[in-house]
Amino acid sequence: MKIIAVGMNYASHNKEMHAAPEMAEPVIFMKSESSLLKNGKPFFIPDFSSKIHYETEMVIRINRLGKNIAERFAPRYYGEVTVGIDFTARDLQEKLKSERLPWEISKAFDHSAAVGTFIPLSEAGGDINRIPFRLEINGMKVQEGNTSDMIFKADKIVAYASRFFTLKTGDLIYTGTPQGVGAVKIGDHLQGYIGQRKLLDFHVR
Repeated sequence: MKIIAVGMNYASHNKEMHAAPEMAEPVIFMKSESSLLKNGKPFFIPDFSSKIHYETEMVIRINRLGKNIAERFAPRYYGEVTVGIDFTARDLQEKLKSERLPWEISKAFDHSAAVGTFIPLSEAGGDINRIPFRLEINGMKVQEGNTSDMIFKADKIVAYASRFFTLKTGDLIYTGTPQGVGAVKIGDHLQGYIGQRKLLDFHVR
């Protein structure tokens, strides 16, 4: 199982991060299998960062083997979605970027990919391009988005990623985060929703 993630896929987030508002092609990076955090297990803040940020995203689970998938056929390769969090060691990422070095360790560290319970796309509204999602911390809404605002839609992402990586059953695709990212601290209670359905629920330790 592999985790494919898309960076800079919402113009609003790109603006808050002082990046280009839109990209010519999807920006792809990978997270390791050990990045996965599921089943409500707590997230432990690592000792190598003092600035861990949440990035809330809609996540797709691949349901069949595929390579060089045509965009029009992409819907055949997924049927379930959820909400997830791409945890980022922002201080480490900023340092590595300033030195023009790869920044995978700031994104792909252990348990940096929190993922909720998957539900059929039909239960998420049926339209992959109109899925509302949000994150609450300690009962307060801190981030929300809608896949309608993605620069690159889900089918484009699936097709593009499959040019470089053979997609396999169980692979996850994190589709990008909207504006509103921020830091977490010990004791925080994170809950992620698609629409009014809570699919993600865990604590920070």
